[in-house]
Amino acid sequence: MIAAEQKRILSALGDGADRIRPVRPEHMHLTLVFLGEAGDAQASAVIDICGRPIATRPFDVELAGVGVFPPRGAPRALWIGVDGGSNELALLRHEMAARVARLGFATESGAFRPHLTLGRWRRSRPSDRGPALALASHAPAVRFSVDHVTLYRSELPSTQHAGPTYTALAHANLTRGS
Repeated sequence: MIAAEQKRILSALGDGADRIRPVRPEHMHLTLVFLGEAGDAQASAVIDICGRPIATRPFDVELAGVGVFPPRGAPRALWIGVDGGSNELALLRHEMAARVARLGFATESGAFRPHLTLGRWRRSRPSDRGPALALASHAPAVRFSVDHVTLYRSELPSTQHAGPTYTALAHANLTRGS
């Protein structure tokens, strides 16, 4: 369902989509907390603490609207935003950030803008921003349930033509019943 929406959005960009490298559907994710580098001992503690159950209810997320990063100049990333479930995602982010902060990880302090990256421009220009933002819509495009959080290790490729690879290291189930 998300892959179909990605394809629809890229198709709507016409020739401009040729300069965008789509994110493979199996690599799409909503980042709650980015940790950066961790040593082996630290990684083991992160895996343990991030795999513990979370005492909150499963909830639904609705993805809608299209945006780009950065906010000015030539865009580098095309994304679909979160229209429903953002408060619940913010609470999950807070929980996971608190967990890793106990291990000494500094987390981002800015506003949390949950989104799903659909693609990255190989080369862009400021004029690419308008056509991409013209696709923004407030009607829900995709809805899915969130019942767990996954800790991933990402590894950058040796070549720029391939995207990063992700390995799941831990899953934390949302455990409170409705």
